[in-house]
Amino acid sequence: MSRLSTTFNQFKQTGTKAFIPFITAGDSGLDNTYALMQTLVENGADVIELGVPFSDPMADGPVIAKSHERAVADGVSLHDVLDLVKKFRQTNDTTAVVLMGYLNPIEVFGYQAFADAASQSGVDGVLVVDMPPEEAHDLKQCLDTVNIDFIFLVAPTTTDDRLEFLASIASGFVYFVSLKGVTGAGHLDIDLVNANMKRIRKFIDLPVGVGFGIKDANTAKAVSVLADAVIVGSSLVSFVEQYATDKDKMLASVGALSAEISAAIK
Repeated sequence: MSRLSTTFNQFKQTGTKAFIPFITAGDSGLDNTYALMQTLVENGADVIELGVPFSDPMADGPVIAKSHERAVADGVSLHDVLDLVKKFRQTNDTTAVVLMGYLNPIEVFGYQAFADAASQSGVDGVLVVDMPPEEAHDLKQCLDTVNIDFIFLVAPTTTDDRLEFLASIASGFVYFVSLKGVTGAGHLDIDLVNANMKRIRKFIDLPVGVGFGIKDANTAKAVSVLADAVIVGSSLVSFVEQYATDKDKMLASVGALSAEISAAIK
C-alpha cells in the first residue's frame, strides 16, 4: 500500500482531512526547499506537493509561475528534485510526496527511467498538468510497475464521461481545480465547489483534494467540509518570494500559515 493510500485510509477512519501544501522545488534554493519541507511537516502537512520547475508553467498563475522562473534560472532540474526527495527520505519515511509538473521534463528523462528514479528517491505520486488522461496510458504503465500513484486534475468543466474515464486510471487521489483559470486566481464559490464534489463522487471513489483559490484558514475550513484534502500553494509560495533572502522569516511565515490551515481543517 502506498503512503498516499495509508494516509487517506487513516483519515477516513478518524473522519479528519488531509492538508497538502505546495511549494516549488528549488525556489530560493534547494537547501531552503529542504528546510521548508521539514517545516511543513512540523506544522501539519500530511502530503507535500513539490512543483517541478518548468520554463513554461502555463497552468500556473503569476505567483507560482514566477517561482518556476526563479528555479529554472538557478538551473534546478527534475534530477535535482528527485535528489531532494531522496534527501528528505533520509529523515522522513512517512510523509507522502507528490511531484506536480509538466510533461516535457519527464519525456526527456524517459518514462520508465523517470518512474524508476522517482521510486528510488521515495516519490509517492505524480501529477502531470498538461497530459490529457487519454494519452496517459504509457506513463501510467511505467508508474504502476513501481507503485507510484498517478494523480489527475478534475475541473468544474470536466464532463461526466471524462470523470468515468478518470475513475479507471487515477490512483492515490484526484485533484479538483475549484476555479476556472490558473492557480491563485479568482474568488472561491464554496457552494459551487460542494456541488461539484457531489458530482465527482458519483463517479470516482478515490479521495478528492481541492485546490486553487484557497488562501487562508477560513476558506480551507469551508472547503474541507466535503473534501478529503485541502491543497494550498500560492499563499505559501508568496512567502518564499517575499523572504527569499531571510530564511528564518520564510520558514516562520510558511510554518505559521500551515499550522493555521492544518488546525482549521482538523
